[in-house]
Amino acid sequence: MSQVLLSVIRHITADGVHVVALTGDIDHTTAGIFRQALTPPGQSAPHTVADFHDVTFMDSSGINILVAANNAARAHGGSLRLAHTPTPVLDLLRIVGLDAILPLYPTLEDALAPSAAP
Repeated sequence: MSQVLLSVIRHITADGVHVVALTGDIDHTTAGIFRQALTPPGQSAPHTVADFHDVTFMDSSGINILVAANNAARAHGGSLRLAHTPTPVLDLLRIVGLDAILPLYPTLEDALAPSAAP
């Protein structure tokens, strides 16, 4: 049986937003990768957008990391936004109430729009 891993592609936009595109599962085996992915390089970008388009699963490990990343971003005057969150992940966010705390956008473009900035 092959295990699905979490892969990450990161970049900083011209506007200084840290964009993280995620592919795979977010669980206890990939928690370290997810945590590191949401940490802007050198804390240089206070705003992070996580694109969940290709995330296939997330458990409570991912919830804990999202809470910590959101708190860290806010402590530095920034924000954490989620884009293109698949229904199973969105359902989990709703169950734990994170949908009321984290801004959710249907597309990456919407999350990066100037009007999306807090």
